[in-house]
Amino acid sequence: MKIFKYIEYIYLIAACFFLFEAYSEWGNEGYRSFLYLFFVVAAIFMFFFKRNFRKRFEANNKK
Repeated sequence: MKIFKYIEYIYLIAACFFLFEAYSEWGNEGYRSFLYLFFVVAAIFMFFFKRNFRKRFEANNKK
C-alpha cells in the first residue's frame, strides 16, 4: 500500500504545476489564471483528503 503514499505527493506536484501556470497566465486577458488557481486549491484539498483517508485506513488495519 505504499503507492497510496506516493499518489498523495502527485497532487502536490500538480498543485505546483498549476500554480506556475496561473502565475505565467496572470497578465493575459481572460480568466484562465483563475481556473488554474481553482485547480491549485482542489489539488491541495485532495492531498490532505487522501492523506487523512490513508492514515485512517492504516489505523483500521492495525486493529
